[in-house]
Amino acid sequence: MLKWFEETDKENPGIIYSRIRLVRNWAEYPFSGKLTEDQAREMVGRLEKGMRDFCLEDGRDYDYTLLQELSDLDRRALRERRILNATLAAKKEPVGLILSRDEKVSLVLNGDDHIRMQFIAPGMHLKELWREADRADDYINERFNYAFDDKYGFLTAYPTNVGTGLRASAVVHLPSLSSGRKFSSLLGEMSRFGASIRGLYGEGNENYGSLYVVSNQKTLGVTEEEIVEIVEKVARQLSSQEKQVRDMALSSDRLGCQDEAFKSYGVLKYARKLSWKDAMVFLSRLMAGAEDGILEFAEPCPVFGLMLGIQKANLQKLSERPLSRAELDAARASYIRAELPELKTA
Repeated sequence: MLKWFEETDKENPGIIYSRIRLVRNWAEYPFSGKLTEDQAREMVGRLEKGMRDFCLEDGRDYDYTLLQELSDLDRRALRERRILNATLAAKKEPVGLILSRDEKVSLVLNGDDHIRMQFIAPGMHLKELWREADRADDYINERFNYAFDDKYGFLTAYPTNVGTGLRASAVVHLPSLSSGRKFSSLLGEMSRFGASIRGLYGEGNENYGSLYVVSNQKTLGVTEEEIVEIVEKVARQLSSQEKQVRDMALSSDRLGCQDEAFKSYGVLKYARKLSWKDAMVFLSRLMAGAEDGILEFAEPCPVFGLMLGIQKANLQKLSERPLSRAELDAARASYIRAELPELKTA
């Protein structure tokens, strides 16, 4: 079964993926940070048992595991694939994970909150993901009474999630916009709409890969539909402006754009050693070349999937043994050579 990051979305090439995340707490128990280990273990077991029917009705294949039974490497790999955050990956208390085989749906039990639902898909599909999340939320709430306040809405461990408990986000590829002098002011302008924008892999010039996360600033005082609308509007606007800039570059210096794209492909296809930084930069240029129609692959090429595959923990898992830095660079190059499709011939 394909993972979501191994799929491609030709309709929204500049929007890498969209995500809906909901957090909820069971009114019967204190917040996760206040639970004893026995309480946490009991709650996780009851939640998992109560969600089995949902997993059967959903139509997807799911696996259930306790994070404490996974190795540090497995947890770091899940973090790299956007399933866990840093806090969850390091948590020692009982934490349950219900994960679909395609990794589009995950439910974390006893993370920062009692229940964290995540729905993810390549491209721009926030509205569809929200409908799916809303159905799952209703199903779970019928079985577990949520902590809710008539004034503030859903109660959460962190005040920044109180209200709807919803975080909607979309990741956009902005290699040309982000290199411009007015990019910072553009981000400030977008924040007026209620959206937060940050680098997926760092800030400023160190965000190798030029991927940016657009997400909602507020969870209180706005509806779920308004949150989804805000994030989608800003993500689409940024992606549209990026396309305009790149179209202008193609019109003024098509040969230069072609040269950059084909050189990047050549390095990725034939290099024997690649640092993470260099690989991310070349993959970003490859992604831009494919989005602009300069490069055409003989087979589907989900470039973001390659970006996830070259992260340290996922490379270590493929090797099944610890790798030195030099060995990681060699393994990264080997992985890309094996996974990168040939180009279409004229």
